[in-house]
Order: sequence, then structure tokens, then C-alpha cells
Amino acid sequence: MPVLKPRHLCAMAAAVVLTFTASATTASAADSAALREVLFVGNNWDGTADVLKSSGDLAKIGRINVIPDKDARMAEINANPIKWIYFMAIRNSVGEGHDQFADDMYSTPDGKSVVVSRPSFADVVSIDLATGKVNWRFPVAGYRADHMAVSPDGTRVAVSASTANTVHVLNINTGQQLGSFATGDKPHENIFTKDGKYIWNMAIGDVNTDSDAPWLDWTKGDRHITVVDATTYKQVKTIDMRDKLDAIGLTDYSDAVRPAVFSPDQSKLYFQVSFFNGFFEYDVATDKITRTKTLPKNPATSDDRTTMVNDSRHHGISMSPDGSKLCVAGTMDDYATVVNRTTLQEGPLVPASKPYWATVSGDGKSCVISESGADQITAIDFATGQKTVSVPVGDHPQRVRLGHVAADWTSPSS
Repeated sequence: MPVLKPRHLCAMAAAVVLTFTASATTASAADSAALREVLFVGNNWDGTADVLKSSGDLAKIGRINVIPDKDARMAEINANPIKWIYFMAIRNSVGEGHDQFADDMYSTPDGKSVVVSRPSFADVVSIDLATGKVNWRFPVAGYRADHMAVSPDGTRVAVSASTANTVHVLNINTGQQLGSFATGDKPHENIFTKDGKYIWNMAIGDVNTDSDAPWLDWTKGDRHITVVDATTYKQVKTIDMRDKLDAIGLTDYSDAVRPAVFSPDQSKLYFQVSFFNGFFEYDVATDKITRTKTLPKNPATSDDRTTMVNDSRHHGISMSPDGSKLCVAGTMDDYATVVNRTTLQEGPLVPASKPYWATVSGDGKSCVISESGADQITAIDFATGQKTVSVPVGDHPQRVRLGHVAADWTSPSS
């Protein structure tokens, strides 16, 4: 048998590496080509999710039933008096007379399933996008599931268990709990930092009471931001915006942080609070609120705080990929607007019916809002601030998330 010289061994090794790399690249390209980017729209009151094109005309691709197990869940609830009481309380308070079946959702990295938090059923489920059947179900602590966040690599999902003051972190493919952490009262929004190292959770307190006057603010509970290590789920720090607001003279403003978005370099956090028609800029390094933006009031909107749905005068904020523009959903004021991040000057007020969320289109050119009062999704051009398209969806759309499905996906037959 001939003896191979070192240079021949090196050449063979290089060939093997090149072959492996080429195969991996080809496989990766094939996997990528087999998926289609879409927008998932959670229709909270009818328990469906519409699947739309992620950019352009946002044309509808299909629809998913996210409560295929409704009969089984209702049987459990009707057999348990405590669960029934909470189910009805959700319907008659935060649900505005409706059940809440689809709060938040993310697709798995392979585009085969979508994971949905279902407030009225107090759980998170994975729905197979091909069959429409439940892959796995995770009952959250307490009696209501809320906002979620997915890790940058798409493998973990964090969900707020709002009545248990807890956030669960789950394996998105199996539903296995990887960890959990304690929060303030009524955990709401969750955000993974883009490096995947930390999770920020915003606790909003009791938003379904009528003790909304500033002097009764103390009745709303313990509201603060909890920052945890995303590997150990141990608390790194807490941030109480009460002190920050008091420091700039805004003692009558709520410190319940609602939707929020980081700047691209994550040095700034832009956030909304209960009852306020505007948002704040928070500098992470100095731990201070650096700017306040008050947006126009709709003359038809009552200043009576008890008329604001779940205390959320404005609920929904997103940022253009280059960090130059913010998009704000003026929920109770019935408009959305694009704001220049440098000057904080708002653009045209785009009429919208109870817009409840704001996200970014797949191509990054548009802000996409959910008009929960009109059962439609609307795109607003970041460059011009003008509406470009509206698309009808299901009953009471709320969260809108980018995700993926198979390139040839159609609605499950079930």
C-alpha cells in the first residue's frame, strides 16, 4: 500500500472539507429556499391566525384554527369551578365581553409549527401547520397566558403567566420548560436582547380596575422591569420607572411599561405607559429617561381614564430596521403615526380603528399595525408616513409577528 506524503494528506483533507462545506451550504440553501416568510396575525376573539405575505400587498395566504382542542379545554374548565371563574373573569374584563384565544404567536425555525399563547385557556400550544393539530400543550402557572418573545435563534419562547407573576421559558419544538423567573404584578411584554443573553419583562399591574385616578395609582400593584440572564434565568436587575418619571416631574404618570422596542444598538429603549398618548426614551447605560414625546390627542377621545381599554391609551410601538423611524399605534386615539427618531416629530396621523400592535414588514419598508376595531391589518410606509394597504382578517386582530411556513403551504384541511 503506498504511503501518502504530508502534502497529499493535506490535499485530501482540504477536499473533504470543501466537499462537506459545499454540501452543508447546498443543504442550507435548500432549507432556506423551502421556507416562505409570512406575517402571522392572531385574531384573539375568534381563535384563528391569518397568514399573510410579509411585504408588499400583504395578501392573505391562509388561515389556522388555533383552538382545535376547544371542546376538551372547555370540558376541563366547566369541571373546575376555580378555572371557570377565571375564564369568565377574563371574558368580562380584559376580553371586553369576549374570550381571548390568540394573544401571541411565533413559528418554529423549520416553519412546520406555530406556537400560540391562549389567555382564556391559560396555556401555550404548538399547532402543526400541515395538519392543524396540536403538537404539544403547556399549561402556564395560574390562570392566564399573555405576551411572548422568541430567542434570536428561534429555539426558545418566553411566555408571561399574568396571574402567577411568572415567565416560563420553553423549548419551542418540544414545549419542555427550560426555566422560569419571577416578575412584578401581571407580567406583560417580553423582549430578548438581540445577542440572546438577556430577557426583559415588563410587569403592568392591574389594568382591569377602575381605580385609574393618579392618586389611586398605588392600587395597581408592583410594576417594574425584570431583567434576567437568558441562560440561568436568574435576575440581573430590576428597573422601576416610577423613580425615573418622578425625577423629571411626571409624578402623575403611570409607571406601567407597555409595549417597548430597543434601538438597533440597544442603547435606548422606547416605551409606552398606561393612559399616556405618547412614549418615552430610556438610556440603558445611564438608567434615565432622556426624552418624552407627547403625541396628539384625538378630540373625540375621552380623557376619562376609566374608558381606556385595559388602561392602554397607546399600545404598540416598532422601529424601522435602520433605527431612524418609530411607528406608534395610538389605540384609543384611533390613529397610527411614524415618528422621526432624531427629532421626535410625528408624521401624518393615519386613521385607524383601535390599533393594538405595531410591527415591521419583512422587507423593512413598512410599519404594520393591527386594527382591532376594524378587523384588518394596515401597512404604513416608513419613508412617507402614509398608508399603503389594508387587508381584512379575523375578529379582533392583536399581535402580528413575522415567521415562516413551507414555501408551498396552504391552510390545513381541518
